[in-house]
Amino acid sequence: MTVLKRYVLRLFISIKYITANVVDRNNGRIVATASTVEHTIKNSLECGRSSNAKAAGVVGEVLAMRLKVEGLELGQGRGIHMDVTKEIKKKGLGNKTKVWAIVNALRSNGVNLILDDEANLDSDSTNHARQF
Repeated sequence: MTVLKRYVLRLFISIKYITANVVDRNNGRIVATASTVEHTIKNSLECGRSSNAKAAGVVGEVLAMRLKVEGLELGQGRGIHMDVTKEIKKKGLGNKTKVWAIVNALRSNGVNLILDDEANLDSDSTNHARQF
């Protein structure tokens, strides 16, 4: 049985900035976003350091608040999906703490985040999702 992944969390991490988007896969639109590029977030960080784990946590908290305002913190009952191992591989192991900081900030603020584990595929190729 396949799991419908309507809402997906996408991360963009560069040397200077961190951006997190929740994308509606039905129509390809971004429904909520938070980034250290925004002046309100950037000004709240110490010494303008906008690409460390602490900044990633702030991005996760702001994204969680924006999802609550939109009424999407539960992902319309299906949750918001993210493949953590894929994101860490794409971003590199040096950004592992930033990825987990965003995940933990979202979870601690009540977002129903479903972490997809591609490492746990059965022989019959069915996806298993870990729900936190």
